[in-house]
Amino acid sequence: MRIIFMGTPDFAVPALNALVAAGHEVCAVYSQPPRPANRGKKLTPSAVHSRAEELGLEVRTPTSLKTEDEHTAFAALNADVAVVAAYGLILPQAILDAPKLGCLNIHGSLLPRWRGAAPVQRAILAGDEETGVMIMQMEAGLDTGPVRATARTPVDRKTAGELTAELALMGADLLIEVLANLDRHPPVPQSGEGITYASKIDKAEARLDFGLPAEAVERHVRAFNPVPGAFFEFEGERYRVLSAKIESINGEPGTLLDDCLAIACADGAIRPAIIQRAGKPAMPVADFLRGKPMPPGIRLT
Repeated sequence: MRIIFMGTPDFAVPALNALVAAGHEVCAVYSQPPRPANRGKKLTPSAVHSRAEELGLEVRTPTSLKTEDEHTAFAALNADVAVVAAYGLILPQAILDAPKLGCLNIHGSLLPRWRGAAPVQRAILAGDEETGVMIMQMEAGLDTGPVRATARTPVDRKTAGELTAELALMGADLLIEVLANLDRHPPVPQSGEGITYASKIDKAEARLDFGLPAEAVERHVRAFNPVPGAFFEFEGERYRVLSAKIESINGEPGTLLDDCLAIACADGAIRPAIIQRAGKPAMPVADFLRGKPMPPGIRLT
């Protein structure tokens, strides 16, 4: 097939790789424009942009798809289908209608649960036991289109980074399966029940709230790993918690219960396993405490 690919982050790269490996003609790749990154704030292309250039594909990085010129340029590609994976721009109806077979979206949840921007993080935060990836026929609504195929996986104790990487590979495989035989994967309307929305993650949400039960606090740690990183503050410094275990001990929420960094929550406690000081590499908590002891009784915020 002649395909337009539209994606931006790492999540979308396996699908692009799979399309090329399967022999499809990727006639153009759309991605978000390069953004300032790292301390030098140098303009850096997205993961999809970089991979597309490595593959020798044409890359387009418009800031909007709302103009007539963009509609015309998109339609002129004469694509059979467009594949969208975490692209980051709203597709106007003129874009949705341009490919012969419309636009297919790779979405990382079990729709209609977690429509929107952050389905993986929201599934972890909510304590969902299962999530998955779907190939959806796009329409104008927010992730409301009919679904062509589904793959499922348990959430277990996976971090958002681990789960996103797993769903990316699952979505790539599912996409190739659907494109190989669209007739065997007809679009099925989503259920009108169980609809939830995965709003974009606000960095302020990453502050750990020890007034919650330990189970919920530990989910926050996993949901915000690798970004933006769940954190607490002590003596004006921020500490990111990248991994933690639940302990069945109790105390005043936010208080250190021993000299190994067990932190009391509303019910139970968490014990960080991997921690990171601002500007420092992540390290096991035992190594961290050798350089920064935190005795019992300290109150964290």
